[in-house]
Amino acid sequence: MKTTVTTSMFFSILTQKKTSLALLVFALLIGGVSVQAAGVLNTSSGGYLVCVNSKTKVVTHPGTTSCPKGSDKLILGAQGAAGVDGLAGAAGIAGKDGLNGKDGKTLWNGVEDPESTLGAPGDMFINSVTKTLFGPKNLDGTWPVGVSMVGAKGDQGPIGLTGATGPQGPQGPGGSGPAGPQGPAGPAGANGVAAPIATGTNCIGTKCTYKVGDTGPGGGTIFFVDYNDIYPTFNYLEAAPQSCESASKTWSSANTDVTAARGWAARAVGAGQANTAAIKAVFTADNSGNNAAYFATSCSAGGKSDWFLGSLGEMKLMYDNLLGVGGFVENLYWSSTEYDTNSAWLQDFGNGTLYGLAKPNTYYVRPVRAF
Repeated sequence: MKTTVTTSMFFSILTQKKTSLALLVFALLIGGVSVQAAGVLNTSSGGYLVCVNSKTKVVTHPGTTSCPKGSDKLILGAQGAAGVDGLAGAAGIAGKDGLNGKDGKTLWNGVEDPESTLGAPGDMFINSVTKTLFGPKNLDGTWPVGVSMVGAKGDQGPIGLTGATGPQGPQGPGGSGPAGPQGPAGPAGANGVAAPIATGTNCIGTKCTYKVGDTGPGGGTIFFVDYNDIYPTFNYLEAAPQSCESASKTWSSANTDVTAARGWAARAVGAGQANTAAIKAVFTADNSGNNAAYFATSCSAGGKSDWFLGSLGEMKLMYDNLLGVGGFVENLYWSSTEYDTNSAWLQDFGNGTLYGLAKPNTYYVRPVRAF
């Protein structure tokens, strides 16, 4: 059937929302071409097949999947080729912040050894005064014994070569005048003070009995001689013999203040005897089995009963002056000087370091006497 498409038919097609076919019909209508159509879908891809006669421009729908010879094939509604990619969209809004990561371990530092309340398990601590490293902190909340970060003292280097002798200066001009007459003899001077008489091979100045390293009257080893008469109450300090040494004594049975044995004055040479008396006055229920001061005063080596626990300064002199002498071991030795409520000072006879460690710990004790 041959049908002429009018303007009213075109708008009817638009009303029925057959947009694709309407656009074609409208195009053909503008060109003045007649249309013949049957109105069915007849291709495998779902398109609407129409045929356009190349001479008469008549549009027909063959009702088949092919057009007759001399007609152009046109499929309406078939899927076209893919278009080009569109422009990239704007950046999205930033997402929410993630959760904080797990805290790392902490390195603490201070001028005293760490208290048990400081830090968390796994933390480390550096005593900036003694250069001692503690840690990692134990799971039970306690700190392990510190390790010195100071290396052992190196050997003394060789003595340098003697420098070359400098050139002799020029001789000054001699006088040319005659010698003057001799003056009269002056009056006799007053008699001088007689020099001290040295008796024995150990004399230095007026100290003629012992020198450092000698065996003292208590059977121990002399480690200090007051050659300059600094200390009015004694001339010598003697370390007890090895037979009067203990390898496992606590400083005290409890963490109680002994303020008389704490501070700068309590560290001095000559303070050990007073420190020892102060410790025993506070810990009256202790004994030589659990208190280093009591153990030191219980020593009777050489028949002497005036032994005591040396101050920090006295223990350092003992280490410095008796290297390799006296039968000491390379370990920690208690002093009678308190560090704080929970700790006391020790001298390391292995590397010379000074430590402030917990009073209930057990370390070596070597008594001292002054005379």
